[in-house]
Amino acid sequence: MDNSSPQDIQALVQELQLARNQIQTVSTQINEISLTLQSLSKQAKDRPVFRAVGNLLLEVEDREELVKELSSSKETFESHLERMVERENELRSQYESVVSSIE
Repeated sequence: MDNSSPQDIQALVQELQLARNQIQTVSTQINEISLTLQSLSKQAKDRPVFRAVGNLLLEVEDREELVKELSSSKETFESHLERMVERENELRSQYESVVSSIE
């Protein structure tokens, strides 16, 4: 990318910004799931738990299944986050290489 045009650099910057935004979004989702799992573990077993489905709140019949689903979702998001962070690092490296070739 030694002969990078301003458009190439701008596209790289936009891709970096998009990657950063996606990382923040997925990190927020992971934090929300973690908080939910933590709250579930503190909730008394005899108290009902509800799950939002569209505009409805439905009582959860099987808490353990809910915990499994949430844990699985969290693992999926964490895996996705790792890949996004790797991609961001690659983009940042490309950007730094382009900037140093211009200087």
